Amino acid sequence: MSMSDEQTADLMKRFNQAFLEHDPSILDDLIAEDCVLENSGPAPDGSRHVGRAECLAWWTAIAANKETQFEPEEIWASGERAVLRWRLRWGPTDADSVRGVNLMRARDGKIIEGMGYVKG
Repeated sequence: MSMSDEQTADLMKRFNQAFLEHDPSILDDLIAEDCVLENSGPAPDGSRHVGRAECLAWWTAIAANKETQFEPEEIWASGERAVLRWRLRWGPTDADSVRGVNLMRARDGKIIEGMGYVKG
């Protein structure tokens, strides 16, 4: 089943909510069994996580970290694809933060791919 722009954007808003609220339980219903996640670190190629359990564990650790603050900047969706721009803060100044983007893909109301990149 293909997803509309609105359905994909709604899915990504719920995904972001897990990080905003530091509530990883929100992620439980959002991640597909065949999900693949590529992260920006470590350099040069980042890490790759395959399958629901690995992707959920990675995102859960970030969402549960109450020492950071997640700030969504924009969600853009087109069909099954979405772009999420964000900032992650671990201190009070912009020097204590990083801006990034996730390139996401969804199918049947679940996230099947997340590729994260940060400005360096």
